[in-house]
Amino acid sequence: MQKKILILNTGGTLSSVMKDNGFAPGLTTEDMKKDLRMVSGDIDLEMEDYMSVDSANIFPEDWAALAARIAERRLSYDGIVVIHGTDTMAYTASMLSFMLQNIEIPIVLTGSQLSIADPIADALENCRCAIHMAASGCAGVFVAFNRKVFLGCRASKVRSLSFDAFDSINYPPVAAISSLGMQIENNLIPQRAGAFALQNAYSDRVYSLRMFPGIHREILRFLKEKAYSGLYVEAYGMGGMPFVKHDFIAAIADLVASGMTVLVGTQCRYEGSKLTVYETGLRTIESGALQAYDMTAEAAITKLMWVLGKTEDPEEIRTYFSTSLCGEVSIPDTSGDD
Repeated sequence: MQKKILILNTGGTLSSVMKDNGFAPGLTTEDMKKDLRMVSGDIDLEMEDYMSVDSANIFPEDWAALAARIAERRLSYDGIVVIHGTDTMAYTASMLSFMLQNIEIPIVLTGSQLSIADPIADALENCRCAIHMAASGCAGVFVAFNRKVFLGCRASKVRSLSFDAFDSINYPPVAAISSLGMQIENNLIPQRAGAFALQNAYSDRVYSLRMFPGIHREILRFLKEKAYSGLYVEAYGMGGMPFVKHDFIAAIADLVASGMTVLVGTQCRYEGSKLTVYETGLRTIESGALQAYDMTAEAAITKLMWVLGKTEDPEEIRTYFSTSLCGEVSIPDTSGDD
């Protein structure tokens, strides 16, 4: 039976053309239809121009609306491909992974480093990979780029110029294209755990902070005064933060006591945080902060926004962050610890 795939175009480099102020989205799906059908084989494509923006102009409200649109259209197709700018694609893929948990079909985001109008672009190969992953029957949210497919909540943009722009962080790619065709590692794709329900509420009172030597804890007081609900801290190494001279961790404890959710991860892209090794990490745990473990920064920030959109209860929030919802985190087994 012929597969039917919806292409949702949101803009980005793939659909860009040269304008007076530089490259900007300008191609419609009608402009791209011939090229897209060339790489789709016998798959039936339907096109929709959902929006046309540089992905730097994507905001949380756009994630919520896009998730709702996908939820509305999902049962009419075998899969959906979202054409998206690369700069914020990992954030969108992560948030859609939370908002569209247990979706019945593949949702595959892709983009390119060069416009589809450029004859040497990576656009067609990325679209080919995305379309065929969308037709695979593997339910979930994915990113397809440079002949590889990643879980949406594990993808991160790691290069600004290369065609090999994305990587799967702390988790293997779930599929790849080679001379053997598309090889899908089904055992790496989280299985649906229940019925689908759109969950696109979120909190926009979330801040992300990257540690650096000399950072002052007064920034935390500012966040408290401005009534932020959540803070994600990219700490050093395994999750280190200062507690001598400037006691940053004590200021974190004050935020937690005031009702703010503080999530602590690492600036290191790979291998994640481990707060149980050094004194600084143990002090952080005692402060009441939660640990991001091996989540990407994109997944940590979007999960924090999503969780705080669902609940303000500290115990419920802690439960969400001790659970992998869609493959976004590996929670260490501490059952054998004393």
